[in-house]
Formats: sequence, structure tokens, C-alpha cells
Amino acid sequence: MSGEFPKQRGVSLAVHGLCKSYNGHEVLGGIDFEVNPGEIFVIVGPSGCGKSVLLKQLIGLEEPDAGEVLIEGQPIQSPEITTRYRVAMVFQSGALLTSMTVGQNVGFFLTEHHLKPASEIVEIVSKDLEQVGLKGTENKMPDELSGGMRKRVAIARALAVEPQLIFYDEPTSELDPISAVNIVEDIVGLNEQTHATTVIVSHDRDLAFGIANRIAMLEEGRIIAIGTPDEMKNNPDPRVQLFLNAGIPKKLAASARLQSQVSTPRSSSLLTGSAL
Repeated sequence: MSGEFPKQRGVSLAVHGLCKSYNGHEVLGGIDFEVNPGEIFVIVGPSGCGKSVLLKQLIGLEEPDAGEVLIEGQPIQSPEITTRYRVAMVFQSGALLTSMTVGQNVGFFLTEHHLKPASEIVEIVSKDLEQVGLKGTENKMPDELSGGMRKRVAIARALAVEPQLIFYDEPTSELDPISAVNIVEDIVGLNEQTHATTVIVSHDRDLAFGIANRIAMLEEGRIIAIGTPDEMKNNPDPRVQLFLNAGIPKKLAASARLQSQVSTPRSSSLLTGSAL
């Protein structure tokens, strides 16, 4: 994606000196980064690096031991944040209310806070479901949907509040490759349409390098690199390269090649042009 953004409706996000420990164990050891309005910013890292804990601080679910999270220069815990800025969260599981229909889930925030007339909420729900490819599913129950569809409903629910800042927690986890691609396309399409600032926490390297304007890599509770996809690919830090290039161990790959040679007739290998 281009590094230039159109006129923004998104808001800035800044994190300064963020620290968090549990029972004396440091999980976040001084996190610093800034996200530009309208940017798609992806935070990646291996399992156990602190991504989930960081996200809890970013959305205000927990208070850090030190440091601050700022939206447009204001602390995220400030009462003014909820009235001045629209922030949405798409949880990893979708977090749909199973006792409610799809339409009720999407319109829940608007209904609960009496933000719109009922007739207008119906129109908003229909429009937002159509935007994520789920037109006509208003009366279905969450358990009638696939995992990918439930995540799309969660995106539609976030979209209903017209967010200026939207967080995604592992949006492609537990999805088959086709569903994952559809979710990624939804994220990009909504970012282009709404210009909301988009922050994604994920272990999915393909997602990060496919859609991010910038990527931050977290390891052992610290940001060790930030840059565009190209800058990250060319980052000489061995920790960055290890994460980006992790795959089948060389010994296993060699064993697989040997097994293929033993089991593949020579005539077949010659036809395919492979070497024995």
C-alpha cells in the first residue's frame, strides 16, 4: 500500500514508555511507537512476546504500571475519549452475543446507548452487513455462521459506530486460507472507505506484509523494529530475520527431499524436470 494517505477521519495513537508486570514478572518493558491517522499499523511477534498484554493497554482494558497511551494527545483513560472519539475493537473470537441475532449484535451499541432511532439502526445494520459480504443475514443466529462469517459480523458491529480508531486482535486466526483472505480484504476495504486508523495485533506475517503501511515487531516485551514492509524485510537485526524467515527446519526439509527422491520413480522426476 502507498505510504500517502487521503484526507483523514482517523485519529493519531501514541504510546510512550509503556510498562506492565504481573507478580513481579515484566511483560512489557518500555513500549514506544506512534500511529498516524488513517494508517494500517500491524504489530507482530512470536507467541508469548506480550502482544495480548499490549493490546489490553491500548484499548484501556488494563492500566499500565508506567507510561501512557494517547489518542490525539489525550490519555486513553480520560473520560473525554469516549465522548470525543469513536474507538472500536474486533476481538479474536468475534465475541458475539449468542442469544442475539446477527442484526441485533451489529446494532447492539447503537441500540443500548440510544444513539439512533430504531428505523435508522435497521438501515445501518443492513448497510454494514452488506459491506462485509453478509447481506440478508440479519435474522440468523451466530451459531449458524462459520468462523469467518462470525468475524465479519464482528467487523460490521465495529463499523456501525463509524470508528475513527479500530483495533483487531488476531483477525485471521483459526480461519482457513480463503476465509483469512476475505477478512484481510474486508479490513483493507474498510480502511480505504472510512480512513479510520487501523491497529492490528497478529502473528500472521502474510497479513502484515500484505496490507500494513508500517509494521512493528515485538519481542520479549519490547519493540525491536518498526518500518515499512520493505524496511522490515531489509532489517539486518537477526531477531527480525529469524521471525520473518521462520519455516521448516533445514534438517526436516532435507529429509522430505530425500523421501521424495526415494518414493518418486526416475521417469516421473525426469518428466517434471526435477533432479535426483
